[in-house]
Amino acid sequence: MLVSDLASVLLRLSVVAVCNAAVYDSFSSLPTTNYDFVIVGGGTAGNVLANRLTEDPKISVLVLEAGGTNSNAFQLDVPLFSLNLKFQYDWNFTTTIQPGLSNRSTFMPRGFVLGGSSSVNGMFYTRGSADDYDRFAAVTGDAGWSWDNLQPYLAKNEKWEPPADRQNTTGQFNPAVHSTTGINAVTLSGFPQSIDPMVFKAVDELGGIFHFNEDYNSGKPLGFGWLQHTITTQGRRSSSATSYLASQFISRTNLDVLLHARVSRILPSSSQTSSSGFAFRIVEFAQDLDGPLLQVEASKEVILSAGVFGSPHILLNSGIGDSRELSDVGIKPLVDLPSVGKNLSDQPAVFNTFFTNSTRTNDDILRNATLLNQVYTEFNKTGMGPLVTTGGNQISFYRVSENLTDRFGDPSSGKDSPHLEMVPGNGFFGTPPPTGHYFQLGTVVVSPASRGSVTINSTNPFDPPLIDPAYLTSPFDIAAMREAEHIMFQYASAPVWDGYILSPFGALENITASSPDDVLDEFIRNNVGSSAHPVGTAAMSAKNADYGVVDPDLRVKGVDGLRIIDASVFPFVTSGHTQAPTYAIAERAAALVQAAWV
Repeated sequence: MLVSDLASVLLRLSVVAVCNAAVYDSFSSLPTTNYDFVIVGGGTAGNVLANRLTEDPKISVLVLEAGGTNSNAFQLDVPLFSLNLKFQYDWNFTTTIQPGLSNRSTFMPRGFVLGGSSSVNGMFYTRGSADDYDRFAAVTGDAGWSWDNLQPYLAKNEKWEPPADRQNTTGQFNPAVHSTTGINAVTLSGFPQSIDPMVFKAVDELGGIFHFNEDYNSGKPLGFGWLQHTITTQGRRSSSATSYLASQFISRTNLDVLLHARVSRILPSSSQTSSSGFAFRIVEFAQDLDGPLLQVEASKEVILSAGVFGSPHILLNSGIGDSRELSDVGIKPLVDLPSVGKNLSDQPAVFNTFFTNSTRTNDDILRNATLLNQVYTEFNKTGMGPLVTTGGNQISFYRVSENLTDRFGDPSSGKDSPHLEMVPGNGFFGTPPPTGHYFQLGTVVVSPASRGSVTINSTNPFDPPLIDPAYLTSPFDIAAMREAEHIMFQYASAPVWDGYILSPFGALENITASSPDDVLDEFIRNNVGSSAHPVGTAAMSAKNADYGVVDPDLRVKGVDGLRIIDASVFPFVTSGHTQAPTYAIAERAAALVQAAWV
């Protein structure tokens, strides 16, 4: 049974609700149409900005969110349900046909709800490597983006909490690299999985590249460690909506949030140009795609936090992008900025599934309404039980062989940065088949070399963008994923798994550790999907660089009054999941905006 079909079973959920005091469903209810700042997108980054900018009671902020409220949405609140979150709270994007994926298109998850993708993601908290941020600093010429200089902003975001089961976590993380004073909850797993002891016994048995890392968020992530999540001690998802827009923040009289506001364009505030070029401070949007176009204005800045696809999409529809390409589509170019929508990078992922002889997996919970009702009752009463996890309690990172980097070059940011990730899962990812119990090892290329784009082919701003991640078009990426599969088979061969792992399932049935490269490559191309970590489509670069979309202060180049603050500004994808880096960038960006208007 799908999670979306279980509403009648799950009516007793008590969620962390967003106070309705300043959250509006209708444009006509807004107290004004003029604000100091208008933030486009109430997602991971946008809600950080809304919170920090309204710390000054003299500053007024409006957040325009295309989706609806996260309040009373039990599917979002329960961590284990993240395995099944699709479609209802999503933009439902798909990619263009991907030559690197055997001419398939694939689903591209993005949150369509207050909190954005932080409301629908897998809640993994991985910062990436110190090298990643030091490369940001080197590329932009701004030392403020370095690992060391971002530490205060990571601390402002993170609120480390005990896990739901209050277990002894000594040796499972390093308290010295975490903050207990931030806003967004981070913790270890709140429910032990039956495979936990075997996961680390396999590490001990194999040795070599398989070694224990006490805390992969130290800046040096290589190795096998305990997974950290954005989940509260109460066992609930901690999103930007439940944390940065919690009741004590959303009740501020200088903060308004308008839901169901689909932004079409950013417009120049007058026919005159400023010293920096056009001044874009008017936001055009609709609450009904067939309804009237509405406008609000920012006296100080418009901040695009519409995401990796939304932000460049809005820029292009506003006439900001490659002038020739815009003219070809029929849009009048206003600002020639050829890098808009380019440099798209996402991490390709494969879910490798095995039959297991255990019945202590999470599969029955997600397909048996009676059992789900039982564990849900425990969850709703105590905030504990199997629903407080995402199905896996560990994560591991690896570098590829030097032979591979010698052949194709090294797209990673440094020697301490991984190319690959592997995650064990105690059950099937997504809705499990009607029968059987499963063990999964997900493999991801976290430092890909392939680059794609986001474009448009219509003058209708509400038509979906064309998303082309160009998966596996770089020779490095297919070779790296092939190496990830070999690492996966090596790990699954550890003696501890004898008798536990029965046989490969599904597409993996005909694949072995000794499969020829062409057979393995075909499997990879037929089974890769998105890890939901796209970045880079409005990348930051040095102020004098002739490429990039925003400068190191995240101002859009060549215009006035407009910034972009979300994962689209990453010049490179960080070597892990992108939630934590997005929060850190948003925290520092908020400080930059505040400093500019003191």
